[in-house]
Amino acid sequence: MHSLILGGARSGKSALAERMASSFDEVIYIATAQALDAEMSERIDHHRSRRPSAWGCVEEPFTLADTLRRHAAPGRCLLVDCLTLWLSNLLGEADEPRFQRERDALLAALPELDGSVLLVSNEVGLGVVPMGALTRRYVDEAGRLHQALGSVCDRVVLVAAGLPLLLKGPAL
Repeated sequence: MHSLILGGARSGKSALAERMASSFDEVIYIATAQALDAEMSERIDHHRSRRPSAWGCVEEPFTLADTLRRHAAPGRCLLVDCLTLWLSNLLGEADEPRFQRERDALLAALPELDGSVLLVSNEVGLGVVPMGALTRRYVDEAGRLHQALGSVCDRVVLVAAGLPLLLKGPAL
């Protein structure tokens, strides 16, 4: 089963995904963050400290579809945290069409993957329309990505105040 878990900053979406993953014997955590400054390094360390030591970890800020294909297997859970960091990594690249290629590859790969995939992402489209062109593009692309993923994922959950709201699929 493939699940999209959406929520705002500090909503509890990562904690929910980690609880869902804990029911599997084998989990690989796919981290998209890059430790480009001290604050992000602290955030990465915090996430690492919460994860069970038995879980594998792959750090991949760009080629998510290839990484998912490489690690998917029956009975295995792949937890991707998070898609909005992946999106910002790609939108910051000089190669502008790369985002579209990687996005298309992710959408094509998901239905073919064995095992379970948990995709964590920030819901950024609920606030004020951003003033800058790049920020507007980021919000627009995140919204389009979430809509596309919502159509191919078996389950979609929105998390607010640590509480999951099932939008699509079987109960948690």
